[in-house]
Amino acid sequence: MKVSSSIHWESALKSQIGVHRPVDLARAHGLSAQAIRNYERAGVIPPARRTESGYRIYTDDHVSALSAYIGLLPGYGYEAAGTIMRAVLRGDLDAALAAIGAAHVQLQRDRETLARVASAAHALTSRKTDKHLSVGTLAHQLGVTPATLRKWEHAGILAPAREQGARVYSPDDVRDAELAHLLRRGGYRLDHIATVIEQVRAAGGPGPLAASIEQWRERITARGRAMLTGAARLSGHLDRA
Repeated sequence: MKVSSSIHWESALKSQIGVHRPVDLARAHGLSAQAIRNYERAGVIPPARRTESGYRIYTDDHVSALSAYIGLLPGYGYEAAGTIMRAVLRGDLDAALAAIGAAHVQLQRDRETLARVASAAHALTSRKTDKHLSVGTLAHQLGVTPATLRKWEHAGILAPAREQGARVYSPDDVRDAELAHLLRRGGYRLDHIATVIEQVRAAGGPGPLAASIEQWRERITARGRAMLTGAARLSGHLDRA
């Protein structure tokens, strides 16, 4: 009986325009049918209607919503894309636009960070020193207080060595402090600065970092383009809805 129902459902499905099976949606995007069910469960596409025998029936609205969600992923990421689509599907357009706006603010923030890091990398590469500085000397050099340097240390920005209990800043520590000072003047939060400093360390210093800045810029540009594509698909879905 189940086989008969399946055959009847398959036949009826094929005769209807704008009606789709999970596998139809999946194939269009190189996904599995299970992925489509997972997306439905996650609320990023509308709930499917069911036949009497329990088969899911998707419509062109599902095709449109799935296309919008898949289009949002490269530029906005899973978390933001999910937030956007769930807001759209519950009819809260303001919340969806707020999430989009927040993502664009972050992208602009990344652009500004890149510009500052590029400038700092150039400046710090040309400024070499082999001196180890005390906390007082470094603070005076930067025009900040020793308490500020200790605060940066607590935030994970600096990690000076200790000699007989006193902080000693190596050339790399001085470089990190100068970069932190530059970013701090630009209004960046300490946790954000700590992330940038970690990128400098991972790159092996401002020299190697400078060599990778163009790739960093290309990734930001690609994300901006992907955001445009995702927004266009979402706009198409909203027009349809």
